[in-house]
Amino acid sequence: MELEYVGEWFRFADSDLASADYLQGMFPKPIEIICYHCQQSVEKFLKGYLIFNGINEPPKTHNLVELCESAAKFEKSFQEIAQICGILTRYGVLSRYPRELEISESDIKNAINYARQIRDFKPLREVRIKISTREGLTTDLDPFYSSTNMERLKKAIADANAGRNMTEHELIEVDDD
Repeated sequence: MELEYVGEWFRFADSDLASADYLQGMFPKPIEIICYHCQQSVEKFLKGYLIFNGINEPPKTHNLVELCESAAKFEKSFQEIAQICGILTRYGVLSRYPRELEISESDIKNAINYARQIRDFKPLREVRIKISTREGLTTDLDPFYSSTNMERLKKAIADANAGRNMTEHELIEVDDD
């Protein structure tokens, strides 16, 4: 398993989710396309996870439940997201054709929230951290662990320990009544 290759899958997944977010600003909103990008994002996260676990060629399917079941062979907690995967699966193919699927604007909100929930799902987050903290990898997938942020944090800690760049703030009291 090559971590950089897994990272490519995760970057494509992040790009699909970012596209879904961006498209929400259009008028009229391309509801079907936004939901499709959410499904695609999750599909790529799951396939990246499978590759991370040694499946060289992930299944050629858009069925997220199948991909989730395959991932559950490595980590049982994937069963927790199977229902969400079932909901998002319908956007993978049916949403690309007219009159195949009735989708509303509330589906957008749910689809984006579900895609984010899966992106942030612990086993996927752990893979993301392994990819981003590996030496020599040029792209950090989790901004918190990026080399730039780590350097900033180290400097801030050193400054705080030395008493530099510290600002005293007034305590604000709030009544709970």
